[in-house]
Formats: sequence, structure tokens, C-alpha cells
Amino acid sequence: MKGHKCIVGDEDKCAKARLTIQDTLDVVGGKWKLVLISILREGKRRFRELSREAEISPRILSKELQELEMNGLVTRTVCDTKPITVEYALTPYSETLSEVILAMHKWGEQHRRKVIEGAEI
Repeated sequence: MKGHKCIVGDEDKCAKARLTIQDTLDVVGGKWKLVLISILREGKRRFRELSREAEISPRILSKELQELEMNGLVTRTVCDTKPITVEYALTPYSETLSEVILAMHKWGEQHRRKVIEGAEI
């Protein structure tokens, strides 16, 4: 069986690529972050709207949003309303994930066809 080659070049580049892939997963990995980003791509949302739409508990949502904000992907705006509301929106920097999200979408469609429909890829 033929072995797989590094996608980015030689062995030295492969080691660095593993680090950068881990960095990416640290920022957007897990069950919720890309779901939240996909919801926020449709426009800003209040905390409770996000919780309902993503079907995520407030405690987990708060943690995920803090991490997304810390990484510059989401902004948090406290609105001057009574009661006070908080809105979340994507930053322009979040657009840098578009290719990643699209690639994951395409792969997911392909994988779904293979697993569920038994189609050959």
C-alpha cells in the first residue's frame, strides 16, 4: 500500500503544518463554534436568540462566545435597553474562515452521500 504524502511539502513543512492545523482546531474546533459562526453569518443575534437557534445551553454558549470574541471572530455589544440586552455579531476577520467553512460543507455533503446513500466517491 502506498503511503500518504504530506500535503504541504517536505517533512519539515509537515511538522509546521500539524502545528497550524492544531491552532485552527483550537480556535474553531468543538461542537458549537462553527454552528454559531454560521448562524451569525445571517446577521447579529441576541444571546437568547443564539441559545434557542443553536439549541445550546446558556452556560456553554457563554463560554463559546467568549472564546470566539477572544480570537477576534465575534463582537459583543451591550445595548442600552431595559432590560439590558447583549448582541453578538461577526467581525470582518471572521470572513477569513469562509473557505474553511465551504470546504467542510462540501466534504460533509460528500461524506453524507457515501455513508447514508452508499454512493462511491
